[in-house]
Amino acid sequence: MRAMLLGMALLLVGCAGLPDNTQRQDSRMIRDVDDTLLGRLTASMTESRPGLTGIYELGEPINAFVARLAMIETAEKSLDLQYYIWHDDMTGRLLHNRLLQAADRGVRVRLLLDDLDTAGKDTMLHLLDAHPNIEIRLFNPFPHRGSRLVGFATDFGRLNRRMHNKTITADNSVTVLGGRNIGDEYFNADDEVVFGDLDVLCVGVAVEEVSIQFDLYWNSPWAYPMALFREGPPITEGQQAAFRRLSDAELEVARESRYADALKQTEMARADALTQLDLTWGVARVVYDDPGKVGGLSLSTDTHLAPELLKSMATSENDLLIISPYFVPGDRMVAYFDDMVRRGIRVRIVTNSLAANDVPVVHAGYSRRRQALVASGVELYEYKVDLDADGNRPRSRVWQGASRGSLHAKTLTFDQRFMFVGSFNLDARSVLLNTEIGVLFESPTYAQRLSDNVEANGLIKAYRLELEEDELRWVTLEADELVRYDTEPDTSWWDRFSNSVLRWFVPESQL
Repeated sequence: MRAMLLGMALLLVGCAGLPDNTQRQDSRMIRDVDDTLLGRLTASMTESRPGLTGIYELGEPINAFVARLAMIETAEKSLDLQYYIWHDDMTGRLLHNRLLQAADRGVRVRLLLDDLDTAGKDTMLHLLDAHPNIEIRLFNPFPHRGSRLVGFATDFGRLNRRMHNKTITADNSVTVLGGRNIGDEYFNADDEVVFGDLDVLCVGVAVEEVSIQFDLYWNSPWAYPMALFREGPPITEGQQAAFRRLSDAELEVARESRYADALKQTEMARADALTQLDLTWGVARVVYDDPGKVGGLSLSTDTHLAPELLKSMATSENDLLIISPYFVPGDRMVAYFDDMVRRGIRVRIVTNSLAANDVPVVHAGYSRRRQALVASGVELYEYKVDLDADGNRPRSRVWQGASRGSLHAKTLTFDQRFMFVGSFNLDARSVLLNTEIGVLFESPTYAQRLSDNVEANGLIKAYRLELEEDELRWVTLEADELVRYDTEPDTSWWDRFSNSVLRWFVPESQL
């Protein structure tokens, strides 16, 4: 009887369908920003550098948060934000509060969220959306606003494809894009988990390209206004006032936290931070998937990021460095790297170890190929859980540091001269299912620094995989001594057993 009722419920939900999305109003980037502070500052920086982009690396998580906060606080005309995940935690709520304040100043706020992470947040999003200067749209939404599992059960083919892009742009003058979502663990505000990640702040040509990308997604048939999912009576002024009081109270709590003290110390907190940043200038190109990818567009250079990234990888003549937390190479990619090594190209790959991976099922797909990669001559590193004497994990920059040793940065360097930073993982999900964005640019300074970082710390912060009589070994430095493990370090018997079982069943196309 229960099975019959469940089946009927699923059928009813499946028939519900999405609301009519054809009457919504399109909108575009605001180009007239010459009279804004950010417009004037960036104009002074770009005037003598036509056609170029200035890029600043945001490796420190606190700097990455302050950069976003400063952009919101400084914006005068527009804020465009696009995220896969926006947690309802301290940093997420703090940014919501500042968006409300920006909207009060007359700033137009457009917030595009992938709908996968919005479960249970509809009330809060409707309250934000009720502000006359804020509009929220959901990308590839679930018709059923409750359990996402019900949606997957009735429309898996569509809902399995998500918008993984992460960007924020202020006054069409400054943009930040990269690997970070919005949440405490991405900004070193969580006592338990901090992801090692990487964003870049851009001024110049790349900003316009990110804005074009945002408009494409915002006005696509896959973006649904939040208001279309409103049930019951409209939001009242009293409800809005109560929400603002709660938001302001949470802001005051945040201001008294240790995290707020840390924010004040960061270099990004200075009033003149933007003009004082040591930007690297050069030709840059923003690459991204067409939003129609979630509708199953065929893979091509016109619609997908992956072919563009592959072309850049193919330009490598001496050195290719890949940092990808979720790395699931298929047979063709393994053969591709094997060919590169045979041609004398040094290939280094840094990914998460089993203990460090926050999505163990991904590790199951990756582990099928790592022996072949090592055998081909690829230098393969697995980021490790690095506990100090007190059991605390150090927090550092880019790929080196995170509580629980969890790597989240997605970046590549080519010949220690060119670089890619974005949301793209080297796995089938990023290639075929999720939409992604990133920026390709020339920066010997950043590329060399990251390469040297891996070279100097590879055996300290990670395990280098080696083959010994056709068996994998994990090699690392501990207390300046070279140590070798013959099983995956920092894992239990059960961890290794369950992962070995998953290897037989996990479909790589879904990872």
